[in-house]
Amino acid sequence: MLSRAAAVLLPLLGRLTVTRETDGPFPAGSVFVANHDSMADPALVLAALRGAGVTPVVLATAGLWRVPVLGRALSKGGHVPVHRGSARAADALRVAAEAVRSGRHVLLYAEGGLPSRRDAGCAAPRPFRTGLARLSAATGAPVVPVGQVGARRLASGPAAKQLAGVLTAPVRRPRLHVHIGRPVHLPPGTAAGTATAHRAVSDAWQRAARAVGEPAREG
Repeated sequence: MLSRAAAVLLPLLGRLTVTRETDGPFPAGSVFVANHDSMADPALVLAALRGAGVTPVVLATAGLWRVPVLGRALSKGGHVPVHRGSARAADALRVAAEAVRSGRHVLLYAEGGLPSRRDAGCAAPRPFRTGLARLSAATGAPVVPVGQVGARRLASGPAAKQLAGVLTAPVRRPRLHVHIGRPVHLPPGTAAGTATAHRAVSDAWQRAARAVGEPAREG
């Protein structure tokens, strides 16, 4: 449901283009990981993945389940709430691993939150948390790096600015780009796996930035 909604609504808000490094279907039970810099970027990523034949289970902050309409959609779609900073935080990885082993694709954001910046520019992915590497080690799943650029042109900064950005987007038609990289198998060890995944997503992000001429700066 979320992927379909994103694919329908996003063309109304901006000009999305997508590139990818491989043809054909992705291996069953792949873990997709994207850079996260805006409340809007899941829409870009889900729309792009749907175009590539992927409708993933999404790991997202548990607070979204308290939003009435969105929460119901997330529950109905079998998406996974992440209770950060609580004893239940590990539950998300367990449920995600079950989804991967059943052949479902999973999408997560390894940075673990949004940046505090208020400007609309893009910046390199911030350091990753270790959950991605632990999920990959537990399941043997390939990791597909995804880089997105332009979401902050839709929504960034304080709540009022984000709302204004979304409302004016159909007139502004910002350029949006998602680059889907080649699947990689992470090396053993949490630190090495996390570093490898971060490099792969950073490369995908740089390719997305170049595609739309967005100045790519360090985070």
